[in-house]
This record gives sequence, structure tokens and C-alpha cells, in this order.
Amino acid sequence: MNKSNYQIQLDRIISELDGIPSLLLHSCCAPCSSYCIEYLSQYFNITVFYYNPNIYPEEEYQHRKAEQKRLISEMKTKYPVKMLDCDFESEAFYNAVNGLESCREGGERCFACYRLRLQKTAQAAKNGSFDFFTTTLTISPLKNAQKINGIGEELGEKYGVPFLPSDFKKKNGYKRSIELSREFSLYRQNYCGCVFSQNTKE
Repeated sequence: MNKSNYQIQLDRIISELDGIPSLLLHSCCAPCSSYCIEYLSQYFNITVFYYNPNIYPEEEYQHRKAEQKRLISEMKTKYPVKMLDCDFESEAFYNAVNGLESCREGGERCFACYRLRLQKTAQAAKNGSFDFFTTTLTISPLKNAQKINGIGEELGEKYGVPFLPSDFKKKNGYKRSIELSREFSLYRQNYCGCVFSQNTKE
């Protein structure tokens, strides 16, 4: 099966933009969002959507959220970046992955987690009348960009808000996120977020 080049698709969309559209950007953490914000804020009015009920334990969730807020407050961008906070809904995550607990890291359990977070983002994008929504998840070399984009496109059609395709690891995006993490002294966690990934230490 031929894989889509989501960076080329994103480049095309950006080249055809009229004005400065609004973008709801789901962020998993500050380090992953750093390059995405730097890049996308040249073309969009961004609101960062921090919805990550998968993170364990809650202290870790609060730590990562605080780092996300700090990055937004300290990072200089062409257009202002805001943040839309969420409640910590850990029960929603455990319900979403019920029966998938023993799946390998990067498999069906993770796909269910992608869907949970992207669906909440799509709903919020619709409710907030955003022009686009997307996620920082594709910047990770450990995440399945094809699956993430497929879920995003499906939910975009369902909720009537275009999903912005991405593979943010392209154009040295992941490398740049590491550089920005050093520049802003960001906390870089050593596991994806959930208790299952903590046990495997990605």
C-alpha cells in the first residue's frame, strides 16, 4: 500500500490559504508542540488544545500541562497562540482502551487513544467554529502518522471541520523539537504517557 505524503498535502493547503485561519491544535506535550507551534503559527491563529486523559499518574499530567502553558507564554510567534485547557478525564481513557490493555505499544490500544483525543479535538473545533484542527502526535518517530491522519480525516468529515494533514517529523521537525526543548529547558518525559507505556518506557 502506498503511503500518503502528508507534508506535501500540508504544504499545498498552506499555499492556498486565504487570510489567517483559526487552527485548534491538539498537543500531547510541550516538547512535541514546540516545532508544530513555531511552524504553524506563521500561517494560522493557533489555539492549543491540551486534552490528554491517557497520562499517568495525575501528577505527571499536571507537570506536562504546566510545561505546555509555560512554553506558550515564553515562545515568540508571528501570530498569538492561546491555550484551551481541559479536565483530566482519566476514566475516558480507560473506557476507550478497555480490553486492549495487553496490546503492544504502538498497536490497537494506541490507535484507540489517538481516536479518543482526536474526537474530543474535533468536537471542540466544531463547537468553537475553528477553520481547521490537527494534532502534534505525528511529530514522534514512534507514532503511526498514517493511522493518525486517517482517524483525523474521518473525524473531520463527521464533525464538519477540516483536519489539517501532517507528518511533523518531516523537514527535520523532530530534530527541531529537540533543539527547542533545550532552548526552553522543557521537561522531556521518557514514556508516552499512559501507565502501559510507562511500563515499557518508549
